[in-house]
Amino acid sequence: MSCERRRKIVDLGHPVLSVRRQCEILKLQRSTYYYQPIGESAYNLVLMKRIDELFLELPFFGSRQMRNFLRDEGHLIGRNRVRRLMRKMGLMAVYQKPKTSQPHPQHKTYPYLLRGKAITRPNQVWCADITYIPMRRGFLYLVAIMDWHSRAVLAWRVSNTMDADFCVAALEDAMNRYGVPEIFNTDQGSQFTSYEFTKTLREAGARISMDGRGRWMDNVMIERLWRSLKYECLCLREIETGSELCRVLAWWFGFYNNRRPHKTFDGRKPMEIYQQYKPEGVPPLISPRWAA
Repeated sequence: MSCERRRKIVDLGHPVLSVRRQCEILKLQRSTYYYQPIGESAYNLVLMKRIDELFLELPFFGSRQMRNFLRDEGHLIGRNRVRRLMRKMGLMAVYQKPKTSQPHPQHKTYPYLLRGKAITRPNQVWCADITYIPMRRGFLYLVAIMDWHSRAVLAWRVSNTMDADFCVAALEDAMNRYGVPEIFNTDQGSQFTSYEFTKTLREAGARISMDGRGRWMDNVMIERLWRSLKYECLCLREIETGSELCRVLAWWFGFYNNRRPHKTFDGRKPMEIYQQYKPEGVPPLISPRWAA
């Protein structure tokens, strides 16, 4: 169980157990329970928003090139700060190189199962990824579950941390509503290699596939989704709150699934393709579910 989930379990008003005793039972340090993270400065938030904009345009830029570009724009900052902010945002330069994804050292990783495989029907392969969402004051993280064949987004969640909990919640929502895929593909990020996430897939009977290190193209379908989301939706708005973000995302994912023509399908919609082969009981629309 993640540290964040254990923190949520502690009940300050418990009639019998003190906070100290609850922390002992949960094997949680009291200092960890009471810790309140210090947010990024206003200037760092400005930098993060600009880095995100530049990364959409220049995804091959690493921290060194990004620093040089920002300096040309008048931001007198060092590479270490740019590297830290890019890591916090989950951004890595898009080109083949070793160790682009950093799994948890104690988590098991799985082989990539899609090389040379023809993906011809919905629910044959699902994929997932996390992206950084800039806000007017701060930032959030978004995870989406996508059907590889139809490109339909089956579930999504928003969170203010990078713990695995919101990824597991999105996965469970997708499987409860759309069935279980034959193969589930992700990168080797610690959220997807976590025990909770892989256990959910194993118990459901799905085969687990993970991108090779340095192989950003292995999960390219959902990378294209993020680019469309940011250009068509998020870059046009200055979002202030998590609830406002969720409303905007609910609208855009509904638009993307049911109204937005997809070039791959000669103008047909992702959910239209998915529903040609849908299991019994699959709903026609994606409802706005989230966790902030």
